Amino acid sequence: MRWKALSLTALVILTLSSFSGYSQDKGFGLGIILGEPTGVSGKYWLDESWAIDAGLAYSFAHPNKTFSFHADYLFHDETLIRSSLRLPVYYGIGARLHAGNGGGNTFGARGVIGIVWIPENTPFDLFIELAPVFNLFPETSLHLDLAVGGRYYFK
Repeated sequence: MRWKALSLTALVILTLSSFSGYSQDKGFGLGIILGEPTGVSGKYWLDESWAIDAGLAYSFAHPNKTFSFHADYLFHDETLIRSSLRLPVYYGIGARLHAGNGGGNTFGARGVIGIVWIPENTPFDLFIELAPVFNLFPETSLHLDLAVGGRYYFK
């Protein structure tokens, strides 16, 4: 079963990488985010440097196994990493809501920093991010989200 999943993943990546003439710093992308939390990730580019992202996910690390929703306003800086690859560092602010039927509901402010690989002429990106969350309600606390993911961009 594991080999089938790896083979399917490789096939999807090869198929997506065969697209040409596409820029992933425009429009809307949808994909997955793995880690804390794990779920669906979306990103909408406002221009070549600014974007809004959001995630709807399930938190396995939270004591009450909650659903998580976050949204961030991001700036992408392509000058911080010098490489032949396109690897902008991004950072921004946002909010996160954890909600579950067993309690443990929280709302907080979220900072985020990450690196995104934007391959040339393909409609997808891959990213890794770290997001400290300062929970404000029902009590103050600090939480850390760490995730990797990828998105496919629609024309």
